[in-house]
Amino acid sequence: MKKKIISLLLTVAVTASLLAGCGGSSAASGGAADSGAADSGAADSASGEVEEITWMFWDDLNATEDLISKGYKDVLDRFNKDYEGKYHVTAVTTNLEEYYTKLNALVASGETPDVFIVSPGPNLTTYVDPGVAADLTPYLDADWKGQFSSDAVFAQQTYDGKIYAVPLNIAAACVFYNKEMFKEAGASVPKTWDELIDACEKIKAKGHTPITISAGTAWCLSMLAGYLCDREGVDLKKIESGEESWNNPKTIDAANKLLQLSQYFQPTAAGDTNDVATAGLYNGEAAILIQGSWAIGQINGENPDFEEKCGVFQFPEIPGGNDPNRVIAKSDSLAMSSTTKHPEAAIALMKYFTDDEAQKYTAEVGGKIPVTKVQYDADKAPAQLADVMSIFSNASSTFGFYNESLFSTEAGSTFDDNMVAVYLGEKTPEQAFDDMDAWYKANK
Repeated sequence: MKKKIISLLLTVAVTASLLAGCGGSSAASGGAADSGAADSGAADSASGEVEEITWMFWDDLNATEDLISKGYKDVLDRFNKDYEGKYHVTAVTTNLEEYYTKLNALVASGETPDVFIVSPGPNLTTYVDPGVAADLTPYLDADWKGQFSSDAVFAQQTYDGKIYAVPLNIAAACVFYNKEMFKEAGASVPKTWDELIDACEKIKAKGHTPITISAGTAWCLSMLAGYLCDREGVDLKKIESGEESWNNPKTIDAANKLLQLSQYFQPTAAGDTNDVATAGLYNGEAAILIQGSWAIGQINGENPDFEEKCGVFQFPEIPGGNDPNRVIAKSDSLAMSSTTKHPEAAIALMKYFTDDEAQKYTAEVGGKIPVTKVQYDADKAPAQLADVMSIFSNASSTFGFYNESLFSTEAGSTFDDNMVAVYLGEKTPEQAFDDMDAWYKANK
């Protein structure tokens, strides 16, 4: 079954936007943080000194409970131990909401981290076009690429035949739910939009908050909006090409459904961060979290006892819309600075993230799907991963976040902002999508 699912994922990866940028705790460390390993001293062959490199991420590795982030820290510690006296890596960390702002500031100041997390698609293009990200093709072709499951995993990281980032895992955007709350309310796992509303009504009647979500972190809300658009049958390619307007009956219906669903959100959704909203599920404050399977590591790390109560289901169908078996797929990816003074050390570090030990941890502890041919013990993996694998086994195709599927990061941010404005009542759906059309006319 595992091979079948991974084969499907890789076959449809050309249409997916495999993300980094989502998932994990966003506790801030406020700057550079040591990876936790002791500093080493000795020589590189030329200067007699340790080759020092930096790796940038959106989580404080010394404070996090997120299991994926802890796995990344283990990689850094293992690398520093194995290369003691030759290479040493230091983590530069911030929080999720400020990650790209701080990364871009470092790039602008000529201090680009040697290795950094990046989102494939338009976000990666931001670093490829000006030459910030290095071409990794020679390193992959030499002795590395063969360990990956398929060439297809590099589809969203490839430009003119050259690969500029390496994926680390695969995750799905899906719906987490509290099995006990559903049982108490007499609610069934919904397969359609009407069944989702029915479940929310039953949960609300029992005095529970049906849905926890972050509108304070705009991509969380726009992920939901993107799913609603896709389920309504929106053809994003036609909108991007100019064949269709943003303001059309399907997008308007999607936005109205967003408003309908918002009556079941927690009262503080407008200001809550992704971390706060996620905590609402694993702390038993709400029954449903619409999020990605990258959250498994955070949920189980913060509250291990919640794992047995936590189920996962596919985002429901809207009859008459697109194929309901389409799934948003994402991945963490790594890029290397084109100006690094230590490319061999940087590549050695990146290889540690894709070696068998790291990739087994990805599945068996973190609950994400590996991107290599490594064999892992499914019985050791988080219980939620089996649900995610089931979703992927039925997936007909994958697609990316709307904000990462548009022609530029600015276009994606404009979509995010307009969806938040609709939720806050600052714009009607018609006004929001008219503004999208106006922005496209002025900028595309």
